[in-house]
Amino acid sequence: MRALLVAACRDLVGLVVPVACAGCGWRDVTWCPTCAQTLCGAAVRRDHGAGRLDLLDGRTLLPVWAPAVFVGPVRHAVSAWKDGGRSDLDRPFTAATRRTGAAVAAHLPDATRAGHLPVLVVAVPSTAAARRRRGRAPVDVLAAAVTAGLRDGGVPAVRAGALRRSAGPDLAGLGARARGAALGGRVRAHRAARLRGRRVVLVDDVLTTGATLAACHAALTAAGASVLGGVALAATPAPSGRSPLGSSVRSSARGPGHAEDE
Repeated sequence: MRALLVAACRDLVGLVVPVACAGCGWRDVTWCPTCAQTLCGAAVRRDHGAGRLDLLDGRTLLPVWAPAVFVGPVRHAVSAWKDGGRSDLDRPFTAATRRTGAAVAAHLPDATRAGHLPVLVVAVPSTAAARRRRGRAPVDVLAAAVTAGLRDGGVPAVRAGALRRSAGPDLAGLGARARGAALGGRVRAHRAARLRGRRVVLVDDVLTTGATLAACHAALTAAGASVLGGVALAATPAPSGRSPLGSSVRSSARGPGHAEDE
């Protein structure tokens, strides 16, 4: 009976406010099974494709894991989630980042396990204007899921609002160098004295050039913290057009409304 009632309510809401998959536009579902598969991949290192994290000697500033590539349905859905009010995507997005957090736990030093201070999970900060416009800070939702995932993997972890970001230009559409310049001096540690000696995992929604994570890394290390790595929901394709594992990152048209990202 309860299932029938829930289904009836969903149908009624669909008549008043039409629902469509945020990834492909398929009607009457918020996130269709085909698009859902784009977030089911393994947690993969994506930092090698982010120019601002490249140390130019074969190393990167910090390892960053993400389960998806920011193309096609994922790109459409993340944009709708961040700026289109699609908080109904919280559930699939947090499920993906929680799984990633659990996978990342296996790569963290043994010192992060029981008997030591918990790892601090720090979301990349939004500006106050962005929070007002969106009504929330979406990355905070992902950070809570990563925290749960690290705990699933045996790493004690707690959320920490350790960073603040002052107003500045919109980063959308800017290249790596321009993003770095736009963020210069705008990310700072909050209550820096409490960060000294602590281990941190950063969380972002999308890894692009790595400029934001690099700015966060600088602020945290200046406060005496050690940044172990980062987690993102998705990452833009590497410059070669191929993922770090060598598989194609171009999306395929596998269902209603699916199209390759251009």
